[in-house]
Amino acid sequence: MSAVRHRLLAAAVTVPLLVGALGACGYGSEAKKDTAARVAPKGPKTDGLDQVKIGLFGNTTHATPLIGLNKGLFQKELGGTEIKPSVFNAGPAEIEALNSGAIDIGWIGPSPSINGYVKSHGKSLKIISGSASGGVSLVVNPKKIKSLDDLKGKKIATPQLGNTQDVALLNFLAEKGYKVDATTGKGDVTVQRIDNKVTPTSFEQGAIDAAWVPEPTASKLVAAGGKPILDEKKLWKDGKFVITNVIVSQKFLKEHPKAVEAVLRGSVKTNAWIRSHPDQAKQALNEQLGQPEFAGKKLPDNVIDPAFKNVAITDDPLAATLQEEADHAVKAGLLKKPELKGIYDLTLLNKVLKSEGKAPVDDAGLGS
Repeated sequence: MSAVRHRLLAAAVTVPLLVGALGACGYGSEAKKDTAARVAPKGPKTDGLDQVKIGLFGNTTHATPLIGLNKGLFQKELGGTEIKPSVFNAGPAEIEALNSGAIDIGWIGPSPSINGYVKSHGKSLKIISGSASGGVSLVVNPKKIKSLDDLKGKKIATPQLGNTQDVALLNFLAEKGYKVDATTGKGDVTVQRIDNKVTPTSFEQGAIDAAWVPEPTASKLVAAGGKPILDEKKLWKDGKFVITNVIVSQKFLKEHPKAVEAVLRGSVKTNAWIRSHPDQAKQALNEQLGQPEFAGKKLPDNVIDPAFKNVAITDDPLAATLQEEADHAVKAGLLKKPELKGIYDLTLLNKVLKSEGKAPVDDAGLGS
């Protein structure tokens, strides 16, 4: 394994744990409240609950919950219990919402999941399923950057100081021999932290020369004339690494396992539907993104097509990649060894997978 990959794997965990600057995709920190699902509850209530509150982001790496909401697949499993979504812009706010009881279950990236678990000394959450892999690229202005060896003196954007992509870029630059101050972003290469919603405009105006960003921002930059020169999946074994997983409040899991199982059935069935109906799934995703409480605007074909294609849907949480991230962060000396034992509880997911005739998934030794 190359030193580059060692640094990148460490990056996914290091800064979030040290400075708490999380966010799987870096879209800010506020949640849009009172988001409505498209399908009304009908039938008996699950676990006697009036509603199950879920959190998610309005981007293509959260295709599972977006499409599941659009097609009513979660609501169907919950019957008379209403599924109540809240849309978040970054990981920290979603973790805060989970801890406060504002949401019960959330789709979120690996770094905030680890951070939330470690900060609570293993008492706040469990990772209960996978959702998506990949979907992160370095996109450049081809007139200014010809290759990965042509980054000196350039301005490269990341979504947020200390988020997964930000640290991955900093470590990649260090491996290439460039010196950059992690806090200010100044050095041989200038790292600028810009909200993903603003990045395409900055790119078009020439304020930045490149960006290390998730989907759909990466595809937006390509549509604006950018060129992807590094897909992060190429740095991982078999091209797989977790970008989105599903977490649950431990309190909610203990008190309402039937509701959690119903949401997981909805997730597994949504993923199966996505795989068997890719064109319809892409349309449903874009429809949901077009809702005011989500992105508020549908993506054009030249953005939604590659953005949807670049994200791999999965029920498997790819637990080994989470462990690898933590292991290499420790080896790099960038954080004290985090105790991740118990972060996963895949019992209900494997129960659902078995009922659907699918193979069980593994927690890489990090289960309860």
